[in-house]
Amino acid sequence: MSDIEIRDDRAGGRLEALGEGGEVVGHIEYFVLDEPRTALVPVHTIVEPAHEGKGIAGSLARELYAIAAREGVAVAPLCPYVVKWAARHPDEAPAADPELLRAAKDSPLLSR
Repeated sequence: MSDIEIRDDRAGGRLEALGEGGEVVGHIEYFVLDEPRTALVPVHTIVEPAHEGKGIAGSLARELYAIAAREGVAVAPLCPYVVKWAARHPDEAPAADPELLRAAKDSPLLSR
């Protein structure tokens, strides 16, 4: 992967991969679940077509889990890509708590 910077836009609900000149070349849309306990909930991963195949989506998923670990919170992935990435990287992505996944699926934040 080339020089990519990852920025957490928590207020905007996006973890963004920035390429040359600050162009957003990919992102994970997510929200923060508060109950039954705090979790980051990724719902969608997008990489711009011109930047596919460069490991950007994987870098975004890895950073999402790293942020969660630093903050001491869980990840409850609803995004199919993040679910698959987590299954391939169990050392970096702890298994999701079924209770958190149910709460994330039922969250009103999912529809925003």
